Amino acid sequence: MSTVIESPDPAARTLAAEHEARRHGELLGETLTINMGPSHPSTHGVLRIVLELDGEIITKADADIGYLHRGDEKIAENMQYNQFVPYTDRLDYLAPLANNVAYALAVEKLMGWELPPRGQAIRVVCCELARISSHLLGIGAYAMDIGAMTVFLYTFKHREVVYNLTEQLTGARFTTSYTRIGGMTRDIPPGFAQQVRAFIDGLLPSLDEVDNLLTRNPIWLDRTKNVGVISGEDAIAYGLTGPNLRGSGVDYDLRKAHPYLGYEQYEFDVPVGSVGDCYDRYLVRMAEMRQSARILIQALDKMPSGPIHVDDPKNILPPKTDVMTKMEELIHQFIITTQGIDAPAGEVYFGAENPKGELGFYIHSKGGGVPYRLKIRAPSFANLSIVPSLLPGHYVSDVPAILGSIDFVMGECDR
Repeated sequence: MSTVIESPDPAARTLAAEHEARRHGELLGETLTINMGPSHPSTHGVLRIVLELDGEIITKADADIGYLHRGDEKIAENMQYNQFVPYTDRLDYLAPLANNVAYALAVEKLMGWELPPRGQAIRVVCCELARISSHLLGIGAYAMDIGAMTVFLYTFKHREVVYNLTEQLTGARFTTSYTRIGGMTRDIPPGFAQQVRAFIDGLLPSLDEVDNLLTRNPIWLDRTKNVGVISGEDAIAYGLTGPNLRGSGVDYDLRKAHPYLGYEQYEFDVPVGSVGDCYDRYLVRMAEMRQSARILIQALDKMPSGPIHVDDPKNILPPKTDVMTKMEELIHQFIITTQGIDAPAGEVYFGAENPKGELGFYIHSKGGGVPYRLKIRAPSFANLSIVPSLLPGHYVSDVPAILGSIDFVMGECDR
């Protein structure tokens, strides 16, 4: 025989009923409008959310963006293609290597270029290191928002190692500007592959530790399970991509659906969720880091020899030794650096699977070294579009959990 245990306090039963009514959209009193951000630790950047509250329940949420707007797209239309590479670092500034690659691939599609195998493999290494670095920060900051400080220390320890590797590869830790249209600034340094392998050997046990700390933690489960649920249909309708789309059960990854850089040669799985809540989005990112580690090992094992630039002497800078010793190469470098690459007229779009989702570049060229129009399809911008419909019905305390699970960056959202 089962027994129903009721609260002995009638006031407590009334309060619980009021909260349940509010969660179903019934207004029981006056609403209060408050600002969350733009200076708030859990908004992860300069995002302002105007919340309308009925008690502790959100009845309306408006995302106010644009505090970091810099006019990147218009800047690109007044620069040579290679000159815009450093600006892509400042989009998703947590994964600058991946931004560089996505932009370069868009311009190379316009040029009709395809990198030689070694150049493609190096770019794959760059993209997967960027994915791991971004997810380490995303999960570490997400956990700290909800009170799990230890996880933050684990993830940032290994993110610092990624920065050390990035510094060896590019000469910079944060704003890398490593990619060039048609290649990279330089080849990987000696011993780099061994250091990446050592990093992966240390990363995987730490991911297991994070898994033990969070995945079955009762507090973490209470804060993330069945919170911020996004159905697969809604995720598609709002244009969500990346882990937020796959967390809702939609099996779509550009590396599989539209392979580039030879991703069809690598064996890896695409993690997907089943419920579409904050917990599923966390699980997807944890699994993606392990899959990125698989891809890195394969890329290093299969790293081919050969050139890292396309074979187009007219548009690729000559070797520096030739520039310093031969007049023809000196003149050739001067022409390329002053006029830019000679791009054909046309329109192209290229989307790459970045850590936050699909980062796409649309380029309209009328010929010459400067784009006539350039538009950026920023994944964080699209992912944030669901916030006004996602937050209502949740408690104020759910906002950090939901925003952390979306894992956006305002640099690419505002552009």
